[in-house]
Amino acid sequence: MHNNQDLTLARAVRVLEERLRPAIHSRPHPLMLAAHRVGGEPIAVADGLAAEYAPTQPGEPWGRAWDTTWFRVTGQVPAEFAGERVEVLLDLGFDINMTGFQAEGLVYRADGSPVRSLHPRAQWIPVVREATGGEPIEFYVEAASNPVLLDYVPFQPTEKGEWATAGEELLYRIRRADAVVFESEVFELVHDVEVLLQLAQQLDVSSARRARILFALDRALDAVDLQNIAGTAAASRAELVEVLSSPAAPSAHRITAVGHAHIDSAWLWPLRETVRKVARTTSSMVTLLDEHDDFIYAMSSAQQYAWIKEHRPEVYARVKQAVADGRFVPVGGMWVEADAVLPGGEAMIRQFLYGQRFFRDEFGVECRGAWLPDSFGYSAALPQLLVGAGFEWFLTQKISWNERNIFPHSSFHWEGIDGSRIFTHFPSMDTYNSQLSGDEVARADRNFKEKSVGSSSLAPTGWGDGGGGTTREMIARAKRLADLEGSAKVAWETPDAFFERARAELPEPAVWKGELYLERHRATYTTQHKMKQGNRRSEQLLFEAELWASVAAVRAGRPYPYETLDRAWHEVLLLQFHDILPGTSIAWVHREAAVRYALVAQSLNQVITDSLAALGVELDAAEPNLLVNAAPIAQSGVTAGAVSLPVTPAGTTASVAGDGFVLASDAVRIELDAAGHVLSAVDLASGRDAIPAGERGNLLQLHQDFPNLWDAWDVDNSYRQMRHDIDTADEVRLDGDAIVVRRSFGASSIEQRLSLSADGRALLIDNTVDWQETEKFLKLAFPIDVFADTAVAETQFGFQSRATHDNTSWENARFETHAQRWFLVQEPGFGVAFANDSTYGFDVVRSQRGGTVVSDVRFSMLRAPRFPDPRTDLGVQQMRFALAFGADPARATELGWAVNVPARPARGAELTPLVTSSDPRVLISAVKLADDRSGDLIVRIYESSGGRASTELTVDLPVASVRAADLLERPGDPVAHAATAGGVSVGLTLRPFQVQTLRIAQA
Repeated sequence: MHNNQDLTLARAVRVLEERLRPAIHSRPHPLMLAAHRVGGEPIAVADGLAAEYAPTQPGEPWGRAWDTTWFRVTGQVPAEFAGERVEVLLDLGFDINMTGFQAEGLVYRADGSPVRSLHPRAQWIPVVREATGGEPIEFYVEAASNPVLLDYVPFQPTEKGEWATAGEELLYRIRRADAVVFESEVFELVHDVEVLLQLAQQLDVSSARRARILFALDRALDAVDLQNIAGTAAASRAELVEVLSSPAAPSAHRITAVGHAHIDSAWLWPLRETVRKVARTTSSMVTLLDEHDDFIYAMSSAQQYAWIKEHRPEVYARVKQAVADGRFVPVGGMWVEADAVLPGGEAMIRQFLYGQRFFRDEFGVECRGAWLPDSFGYSAALPQLLVGAGFEWFLTQKISWNERNIFPHSSFHWEGIDGSRIFTHFPSMDTYNSQLSGDEVARADRNFKEKSVGSSSLAPTGWGDGGGGTTREMIARAKRLADLEGSAKVAWETPDAFFERARAELPEPAVWKGELYLERHRATYTTQHKMKQGNRRSEQLLFEAELWASVAAVRAGRPYPYETLDRAWHEVLLLQFHDILPGTSIAWVHREAAVRYALVAQSLNQVITDSLAALGVELDAAEPNLLVNAAPIAQSGVTAGAVSLPVTPAGTTASVAGDGFVLASDAVRIELDAAGHVLSAVDLASGRDAIPAGERGNLLQLHQDFPNLWDAWDVDNSYRQMRHDIDTADEVRLDGDAIVVRRSFGASSIEQRLSLSADGRALLIDNTVDWQETEKFLKLAFPIDVFADTAVAETQFGFQSRATHDNTSWENARFETHAQRWFLVQEPGFGVAFANDSTYGFDVVRSQRGGTVVSDVRFSMLRAPRFPDPRTDLGVQQMRFALAFGADPARATELGWAVNVPARPARGAELTPLVTSSDPRVLISAVKLADDRSGDLIVRIYESSGGRASTELTVDLPVASVRAADLLERPGDPVAHAATAGGVSVGLTLRPFQVQTLRIAQA
């Protein structure tokens, strides 16, 4: 016997990895291989099975990047395998450390039925549980030669993220194709030893439990004959029975293991590859469910279910049955695991609406909780939207990635901007890809913050990001960890069961108020500008299309375009996935997304045009006499939601003044120097100049931008130390009522058109940038003479404030922040609002120069990271910024709507609004027909100022009933209303930032 514990540990590690684990499969028997290479897009399963195959063999290279190769594996079970469990081992050239990020395959039988996936951590195919010998072996493998892009030296620029530049190199080499015996007793011994070894590594070196485990391991290793492992495995396991059967302490931490494979809907692979990743993973998971009665598997994202329904119906049939059995659990209730910062409020609601609709229609279930383990921060508006959609709980773990500040809770109430609260859990294991290793299990216990009152955490268990899911090895670990002394207890449970217990343990949980800001991935507010632009434009077009289609349906009898709008929403919601909209996918993904956005815009513009035409209004007419205003604010005298004769435009002028230029109206006077910088911006109503004396606004600033990690995702605070002010102009000139400024820097150039808005109240800056930089960050700066402790930023259905100082580490970490359509710096009585049409990132820093307190405000314009897309944002980019002086949140909100949903010139007869709100603080965010196609009108409103508000909502439509509804449009209590000449008036009172939905049945 060995008494030195360190020697025992070293011995156990070596024997386990070099002798026991390789002995799980024995007696290899070579099989025959043939291959069929598919050039281009994948082919149908039937075509793959019927293809022409050429012989190949281990050692042969295969697989150009993004190609598909079909392999045929044939042979027969050797007679000497009689009575044994037989499997095929097929190694396509795997690296076990790259699961989900390289070659993988889906195995089919000759009849086209799916078997399971092949990936680096699951290279086996089941043949027969108890062989008689001589059974035929015939499998077909649809193998994807996806390139490894995130390698051991990560974030290296690569051209393999786009088919056209990926090259012709064959990336993989077949290593083996053998029929083997699965040695079940060796498999069990491996996991006995592994679990005990990993537990011992976590226990205190002086603990009795550790000493006893190592003593038992010593005896077990003595009992195994390394030249006859299968024959001595049972004897070795017998030495471990006592230490494995010693139960956990009654107070032990409880881990709910949920089978999982966080599959990114696109990232380092295109959307079409995700379709196959989902099919591969789910085929393996339903097989595991068949083999292990206690195993539970959960999958989010209605889109991923819809993909396999459409593209792999044979896999979907098995999934649907497993859902019916209660073992395969839909979670999250969303169309995709969306980014939770950048999508607008209506888009977040539609994530829930379309996700829950799919789960309800397909499986007869609705998800009780939202599941977003990997999104890059969570807006403070989300709790209200989750509660309003009927969710009871929320799960994420991404905030564990914070660089500086450790989040103080594991289970807590998260409170949003309106006061809504939802029970929230952060898995204390700090991963959504758990393997149930000893280190992870110990970490879950150690990190759990509520251990004084609770004992439960959740562990999403399985290979994720690129898929793969749970393995039989993880299930074997869970079995041993169910009740093991010195360890947390592990049990397979549904997420709902976990949350019921966790809430019971914490009847009065701690409360976290406000956004869940991720201290990492801050650059995702800016990276891949065209993704942001496509999303914003699509959201606003959907708002307009639904409104005018509804008006045309109820007033002109035009059929409501349900299918067209559904298709558009499905596209937009998909592209809000948390590695697409944030700009962190390969070039292929973003190229494809740009095409999809263009098609969405074309479709929605047609809906708008046709709907207005049905109402007698022609857009893009040669001689317009109307302005069509869909926004819930007045624009140029046009009532919100109406069509009306335009008023006379405000008297705005642009002129040369000395060495510079002036833009002027009855509301503002803007002075620029000869280089196009703003020297003065006077709000004439107050007489305040927003620009401090001697300072320059409209100053472009270029920074070196090379983060320590996560190129497309992150910007490090150190970027501010390297700044180049772009002072000079190539040309500054008058152009009608505008001033045009052209500048060049590096290999890039920018043309700005500065003008005043039609009402003369706001400065507009239209930017066209030919961006040709690498690893640079472009900002547009405005020093503002406002003493602002906080910057106010729009979020979904409201706004939030963030400090402009660094008093705490939490505030210091927010050096780059985000807004929806606007942000604002203000002091009592005066503020400046900053709006945009397609960007989200900004920063505000309060400083002192010459004794003057200055708020340095900057729009984040463009970045140039090289991974994963080495040409991020190169080319021509366009964006509009707007500044309003003497502004408050109400003016900022108005400006944001005006910049994003401008009135459209048209010709025709005037129309009265369908829905109006008497209180300008209560805004309309959606007018549409009900999702259930009943013909009911859905009207959604929100309080935009952060205070209580009462409004009379007027509906110009014969009405049978008005009911409150939740965000999924399910009717609730009747709402009192009074008849008017054309319809009804509904009196409503809203709390600060409240979102309210009405369901109106037509008479």
